[in-house]
Amino acid sequence: MAGKTHRDGLTPIDVMRMFPDDAAATKWFEECLWPEQRHCGKCGSLKTREVPNAKPMPYWCTDCRSYFSVRTGTPLARSNVPMQKWAIAIYLCLTSLKSVSSVKLGRDIGVKQSTAWFMLHRIREAWATGEAGPFDGPVEVDETYFGGKRRNKSNAERKELAGRGPVDMTAVVGAKCRASNKVSAKVVRSTDRGTLQGFVADVTDPETKVHTDDAAACIGIPNPHGTVRHSVSEYVRGKVHTNGIESFWSMLKRAHKGTFHKISPKHLQRYLSEFSGKHNVRESDTIDQMRDTVARLVGRNLLYRDLVSDNGLSNGAR
Repeated sequence: MAGKTHRDGLTPIDVMRMFPDDAAATKWFEECLWPEQRHCGKCGSLKTREVPNAKPMPYWCTDCRSYFSVRTGTPLARSNVPMQKWAIAIYLCLTSLKSVSSVKLGRDIGVKQSTAWFMLHRIREAWATGEAGPFDGPVEVDETYFGGKRRNKSNAERKELAGRGPVDMTAVVGAKCRASNKVSAKVVRSTDRGTLQGFVADVTDPETKVHTDDAAACIGIPNPHGTVRHSVSEYVRGKVHTNGIESFWSMLKRAHKGTFHKISPKHLQRYLSEFSGKHNVRESDTIDQMRDTVARLVGRNLLYRDLVSDNGLSNGAR
């Protein structure tokens, strides 16, 4: 496949040969989650045994006295989607540079759009924790905005909107470490000084060098701090720039407009987690990315009622 020449990819034909049926896919998931010895997904016990003809829970834990399967203890629990379709969905999500929409995924694997939407969000649980840091640096920090229609309004209409800048948009702050090439990004309620500098403190050590633009919120960052003056069209000054994190924003925004078309503030963090998580493993071979994604699902869960529950952010897609 096209991409980074130093790593091995997988073609769709390779994937179909790997997962010709549900049994082969289930075995692969078990090898990813239980590389040395099978263990219970509920209590972690190694005292398990196979139960003949017991489906869909083919194993029994003698410690917690319950049946379990490779889905237990992951977001795939309670799903009736065959494991073959889960494996292909993970492949498509990882190898689509600007991700895959639920409509496209539903058509590709033969499920309803609503099922594909829920599947993609459960896959995104693999990256929900993000990169906690601290990064070694130098670290580029920047803010950006998603959604909103302020730019499409007339000057008269814009004056009627309260607040500064893109007040009808969702604010996001992110950091990219030049040493590790890792990214961390999160939705924030505001881009004031306390919020932005609190984020910097979370992703860096006090001695880590930080590069930002000349936004007022960046003034007073206690780290060694370099700035470029975007306000006067200065974008690079020696080694000081924020081009790396801005490139990440560019990819995410192309996915927003070209793949998803609209993203609600309510779920925006999940998309940020997907793109930062995939960016952080982009140097690995595709099969290793897939294994890493499956391994990260352990201990996580996502019920539909939790996915759609109120989190204080608007559910209006924009």
